[in-house]
Amino acid sequence: MKTDLIASMKTFFQGHPTIRYIPRSSAEFATVREVWNCSRPDQPLAIAQPQSAEDVATLIKFVKSNAIPFSIRSGGHNLEGRALVQDALLIDLRTLDSVAVAEDLKSATVGGGILQGELINQLWAKGVATSTGSIPHVGFFGWASYGGYGPFSSKWGLGVDNIIGATVVDPNGNLIKLEGSDPLLKGIRGAGGVFGVIVDLTIKVYPAPTLLAGPILFDTSDITTSFTKINTAYSNLLDAETIPSQLTLQRVSFYSPRGLAFAFLFAWAGTGTEEDLEEGQRWSQKIASLGPAKINMVKPTTIPEWVSGAGAHVPKAVYGSASTYNLSHITSKVAEAIGSNLAHLPADAGAMCTIHQVRGPSAAPQEPGSDSIFGPRQPHFMIEILGYSVGSDKQADSESWADKFSADVEKAASSSGALLPTSYISLYTSTRSSSSAEWVKKVYGDSATSLYDLKASFDPDNLFKHTVPSLE
Repeated sequence: MKTDLIASMKTFFQGHPTIRYIPRSSAEFATVREVWNCSRPDQPLAIAQPQSAEDVATLIKFVKSNAIPFSIRSGGHNLEGRALVQDALLIDLRTLDSVAVAEDLKSATVGGGILQGELINQLWAKGVATSTGSIPHVGFFGWASYGGYGPFSSKWGLGVDNIIGATVVDPNGNLIKLEGSDPLLKGIRGAGGVFGVIVDLTIKVYPAPTLLAGPILFDTSDITTSFTKINTAYSNLLDAETIPSQLTLQRVSFYSPRGLAFAFLFAWAGTGTEEDLEEGQRWSQKIASLGPAKINMVKPTTIPEWVSGAGAHVPKAVYGSASTYNLSHITSKVAEAIGSNLAHLPADAGAMCTIHQVRGPSAAPQEPGSDSIFGPRQPHFMIEILGYSVGSDKQADSESWADKFSADVEKAASSSGALLPTSYISLYTSTRSSSSAEWVKKVYGDSATSLYDLKASFDPDNLFKHTVPSLE
């Protein structure tokens, strides 16, 4: 059977020279196949790199008519490596990396395989920016269409909130444009490519902000006590003051060349006026005063420079797995659980813990016609527990640490009433649930029914079954 598929593919690609064909026998195959999570063992049947939206449409018609299993890759940073499927054709969109900014500088249309770093650079060159993540080698489409927590979410909303249009290849290989209140666009905002191949997105863009950004590093000689006290001080600050919309904060802990690090990542996207800059600096000092700060590295910078620096601390390839929890608040019990596990963080660049805070436009009621099926909309903290290692020999150590960390956080959050019922799709490992339905319910909450209904009406035969989330 596999031999027949390979023969039919070879004939097809000979007749379609604009679509790059990379068989397993190619010297390039291993390099092009690489994804961020090297734990994924699956070997694609072959790799196809379309050069245009029309090429993608042609490919979908071909694989459907020949019953060839396939998967889609945009960036390849999925934490489970699920762009790869054993003995399926991998359709690699990374050559679709165009960026076209509208003349009014309020929107941009971007290609389906663009990475965040390249998007940020091209937008910045035009004097605009959008809500993105902070890791340049992450694919923008997967990040944005499945939620998109990031350093500008408090100012501009999540990535999913900034999608205003899309071009999709449907199960029949047709190119369709989605805009306005189209229910399928609502589904893409939260469920990504589960309905078809997204070959471009139209997104909101904004005047490039004046950026004050950088880490504020705290003492870690007694990380359990330090984290707990800083968390209490930050909770008191939240009770006493309203954090400005310009400011997004992310807590992060990782092993640096100098040892265990714990920091608040500070991002102030301001207007550039003298008063605004002074206010941003005042807030950086306020955050630094939460505990014994070792160094405050917040300074004026640009988004491309800052994201490039942040990406340097994240390995390009890892082994392991991750988990995530959404919490209404970080209680003293949860803080103690986090701090005590950070004390045992593996000395490995792949192991990390980060905490995002969703507030402001990210947690605001959505306007009709721009809503999504993205699940967790109430103000919350999203905790990432990343049990990764840069080498396969240390994978078990990192995963063991992460498993204990996850169990301790879940227990503390449940007992204190802080654990929310939803999880973040980009981090919630599918193998942790007993069934696909349980996984979907955990991620989408009350929107799960809408997701199944949209899938049934648009892709009733589940042609795109090897996408995230799996709806089999």
